[in-house]
Amino acid sequence: MSPSVFISGAARGIGRSTALTLARRGWTVGAYDLVDDFSWTATENLGHGKVYSGSLDVTDPDSWTKALEDFTSHTGGRLDAVVNNAGILYAGPFMEEGSYQRDAALVDVNVKGVLNGSRAAYPYLKKTPGARLVNIASASAIYGTPDMAVYSTTKFAVRGLTEALNLEWEQDDITVSAVWPLYAKTGMLDGVATSGTKKMGIKLTADDIAVAVADVVERERGKVAKVHQPVGLQAKIMYAGSHFAPAWLTRFVNAKLTTDRPVRP
Repeated sequence: MSPSVFISGAARGIGRSTALTLARRGWTVGAYDLVDDFSWTATENLGHGKVYSGSLDVTDPDSWTKALEDFTSHTGGRLDAVVNNAGILYAGPFMEEGSYQRDAALVDVNVKGVLNGSRAAYPYLKKTPGARLVNIASASAIYGTPDMAVYSTTKFAVRGLTEALNLEWEQDDITVSAVWPLYAKTGMLDGVATSGTKKMGIKLTADDIAVAVADVVERERGKVAKVHQPVGLQAKIMYAGSHFAPAWLTRFVNAKLTTDRPVRP
């Protein structure tokens, strides 16, 4: 039987590209989303893999339970990997573009959605030797990103959860990792123009990130735990620099890359 992977937010964007990438590598894929737009499963070349699709509201624990039960009914109960991909974003100055309601929506999807998915998937992953949980984080979790303050906050939460579960679940033979893309050409950034996107550009594609996610899903466990995987040269440089530069320098460089506001060094 081929290995199986469940992907949230998989109707479009990074989730869809990841589903196609893994299917073409021979995986049995569960592509689930709140948006019921899976016509591509009948028209795209899936290689030797299979894609089963269905409905999932990541903010609802019961929806997770039903979606995982549905998908694993096609895999004999086997679940080798879960990709917590679903996410939403708003951009702009915190007090001008945000609101209590918009903040809560991002926390519900980007944080609670990942918490719900991790908790619901754990019993299945524990039963499968060498299982993996992969969370989609962001380069905005390196340092707080102006004009994406709430989105950045949610990705810091994903970073913290990933690091904690990577340690907690190691004894259960579950590897927990995060993938860290920078700005990507997906629907999430349609109409978004911040100082950061203008200065650094939107260079990554959904396919670029999908390949990185698929590689993490398939990566063999090594002697050194690779918890975080930046995607793209810019994110890799920023992530590496944050580990060696003093905090004030990381702050200053981040400001130069993400805002036009005057910032003290």
